[in-house]
Amino acid sequence: MKGKLYGIGVGPGDPKMMTVLAVETIERCPVLAVPADGRESAVSYKIAAGMVKGLDEKECLNLATPMTKDKAVLDAAYERAAEQIIEKLEQGKDVAYLTIGDPTIYCTYIYVHRIVKNRGYQAEIINGVPSFCAVSAKLGDSLADRSEQLHIIPSTYEIEDALELPGTKVLMKAASKMPLVKDTLRKKNLKGMMIENCGMENERIYMDVDEIPDQPSYYSVIVIRENADGSPQQELPPVPGSCAQEDE
Repeated sequence: MKGKLYGIGVGPGDPKMMTVLAVETIERCPVLAVPADGRESAVSYKIAAGMVKGLDEKECLNLATPMTKDKAVLDAAYERAAEQIIEKLEQGKDVAYLTIGDPTIYCTYIYVHRIVKNRGYQAEIINGVPSFCAVSAKLGDSLADRSEQLHIIPSTYEIEDALELPGTKVLMKAASKMPLVKDTLRKKNLKGMMIENCGMENERIYMDVDEIPDQPSYYSVIVIRENADGSPQQELPPVPGSCAQEDE
């Protein structure tokens, strides 16, 4: 019998935010896969190790993907990753591909998932807590009320038009272009709050655009909350542990 591939979301950073299903699935898979050069450098592995015993005893596939927007280069990397996984599936071994957050949101895993499925192998997605949901909870407010819209925006691309959309905007992957993102928010007079490394030991909370550093961690999420009429929402009180409170 051939093995099965599982794309498992381990949540945004705190191991306790992993789902029971994620933990149980990882426990029974003999092979792990991480989107990194090794398990020691994979954030998703470090998170899972906080809840799953014996991870170091499992076989691990190192499936690093180059940081580029070149589709040809990326497609070749996904094909190589899928081939390594399929080799284990042919041996009858289930593979747990660990990914931070949720596998269905801007995740490298999904491209490998599609290749494996298209070649006739079983592949299943185990959802995790998305980073922006954890960030909103940490900030102590909802992402959307009643008929409000919610927009998830990849900030490595143009964001000008997206920021004109009504409702709440969540800016993901903003770290590499943070000075430009901050400048755009100022020009549009938008208030944004950001959490860097949400749920991790080095978590930082920024309650205002001017507090956000120009070179934050890759794991940074900005939330721009508006009232139903499109006006900026009144600022929330400082969150315990936020930079606003630490600077007082």
